[in-house]
Amino acid sequence: MAKRFMVSAVLLALVTCLFQRNQKTKFLHATSFFVSSKPPFSRTLFTEKSSSSSSSSSDDIGMISLGIRDPLTGLEFDYYRENCPRSERIVRSLVRQFHIARPDATPSLLRLVFHDCFVQGCDASVLLDSAEAEGFQSEKDTQPNETLKGFELIELIKAEIEQECPEIVSCADILVLAAREAVVLSGGPFYPLHTGRRDSSMSFPEIASFELPNPHDGIIKTLFSFASRGFNERETVALLGAHNVGIVHCKFFHNRLYNFGGSGEPDPSIEPEFLDLLRSKCNNSRARNGATMEEPGMLLNYGASSPEFGTHYFRSLVQGKGILYADQQLMASEGTAQWVRAYAADGPMFMRDFAQAMMKLSNLRVLTGPLGEIRRVCSMYP
Repeated sequence: MAKRFMVSAVLLALVTCLFQRNQKTKFLHATSFFVSSKPPFSRTLFTEKSSSSSSSSSDDIGMISLGIRDPLTGLEFDYYRENCPRSERIVRSLVRQFHIARPDATPSLLRLVFHDCFVQGCDASVLLDSAEAEGFQSEKDTQPNETLKGFELIELIKAEIEQECPEIVSCADILVLAAREAVVLSGGPFYPLHTGRRDSSMSFPEIASFELPNPHDGIIKTLFSFASRGFNERETVALLGAHNVGIVHCKFFHNRLYNFGGSGEPDPSIEPEFLDLLRSKCNNSRARNGATMEEPGMLLNYGASSPEFGTHYFRSLVQGKGILYADQQLMASEGTAQWVRAYAADGPMFMRDFAQAMMKLSNLRVLTGPLGEIRRVCSMYP
């Protein structure tokens, strides 16, 4: 993390510069913009402020200069400024339409980008369809990915951009940009992103099957899984804060309600009244009047004063009301529990840390130059 970020001494709590700058790097643009709780679509010059971390707003927490190439990834800001300058605007516009039409757009796009980047990096490999004739199995057909949604949203964005500038913008860039816009529209933080990723020509079903974090994992396994991708405890807790939007179906936590670990008893970490609520939700899974009903689930933002992105996820964990076992397990270790309590009490801190963790996630093992390609259709094996 220290190699990726340079902390300003004056703004120790507020401002984290995102990448170390080589003194010989030539700045292509002098303007800057912030990691923000609202998208600064007009580029804003940086002005210094001094404030404590406890009272800071996530509106002013990081400065980035556009057009600067990151020597670690080969990506740069505003990568498509010359050959497809409207690309990010198209992504933003379409994601806004999806957000209005589909309540599940934000959690779907967040899960997609996480399941893509966690498996061999952010290369859009999760979007590929299986091709049986070529003996090609996709990640999306593996058990951990069977409930992924939102593939068609990425295809719609890709098709629109292909009309504007064919074979220029990668599916991998579209995916991370779409997830960012979805977070913003749901009330989460805006965070700047490098672009210039290229797409993988391969899929990695074996890795997806065994290395993606599991909702039934204990804290040790969860931490190991994230640490293997370079995330520390604080970043892991911040990233899991994405679970404050969406819905989780009963099959992912049903074992906690009646026969946890084969004990014949419920998970003792569940608060008793909340256990009754979960049981009442999941007992409605039977068909009514001969009609097959969709499996019920629980809103991840249950009990929140607002349906938007926020800190209710962390408050629920403190109260023993985590829906998924892996989530509630964050309270089982003091190393992670301290960050759960901190985020539950300090929304701006969570927003800032979530933004920085998402930037780090979005840069995992990216492909650039000859190491990747640009797919014309995101789901099609070339």
